Amino acid sequence: MAHHHLVLIIMMVLSAMGGCSGDTESFIFGGCSQVKFMPGTAYENSVNTLLTSLINSATFTNYNNNTLQPTPSSSSATLYGLYQCRGDLSNDRCSRCVERAVSQLGTLCLDACGGALQLEGCFVKYDNVSFLGVEDKTAVMKKCGPSIGLTSDAMARRDDVLANLEASDNTYRKSGSGNVLAVAQCTGDLSPSECQDCVSTAIQRLKMECGASTWGDMYLAKCYARYSEGGSYSRNTNDDSNHNDDEIEKTLAILIGLIAGVALIIVFLSFLSKVCEKHKGGK
Repeated sequence: MAHHHLVLIIMMVLSAMGGCSGDTESFIFGGCSQVKFMPGTAYENSVNTLLTSLINSATFTNYNNNTLQPTPSSSSATLYGLYQCRGDLSNDRCSRCVERAVSQLGTLCLDACGGALQLEGCFVKYDNVSFLGVEDKTAVMKKCGPSIGLTSDAMARRDDVLANLEASDNTYRKSGSGNVLAVAQCTGDLSPSECQDCVSTAIQRLKMECGASTWGDMYLAKCYARYSEGGSYSRNTNDDSNHNDDEIEKTLAILIGLIAGVALIIVFLSFLSKVCEKHKGGK
């Protein structure tokens, strides 16, 4: 019985730890091309090489793209790829997010010639059709919160915050007023004017389609805009990371203590069992 409790405790604690560390790695949307490639071909090797290069690059920069030209003997297609991490992520968190996105792409888009995946903290895309530097305002994901949540004052603040986002000229943009916060970002391959056009479109659609919702997310193919009343965009990423590290350390300390306690119980029960057997043998 003690062994069963030990396994249960470990599973519960590891699950809790996964919830802490998975904030930037939570799934938002993904899609794959309908065209498939044959496993074991040169194209599969190219996909693996390209995605590995993106993971490696993410250890030192929040955005990069890569074009993989085929070798003359492989007769494979040219392959294009990019990743974009959220502008406030550290290199460490960016690389972990990209690695997680690539792993999920491998499952979601198995044998697909192209695929795209958006996690909370990063976006990864690859294809054999060039998309680098091409503006794309296709709506890929929209979510709105409760539609009767914002008061007229809160809506006015929301509109001001989104106007500030639209007025910014950065690739990654944050704004806030009171408890209304918003964020927007483009992929790094867009020019400043293309980014501005994409963000403006996302903001206008967000206001139109989410109305008085307490929060809203509008993801276009190359940019997104999001707002929230008292939502997650107010959190300081570095503080969160340190807090999560502290929580994980505390959790590990508790886990080690529990394991040690259960181990002592097992040893004690084993000792009692041997004592009982000796007494029975004596009789």
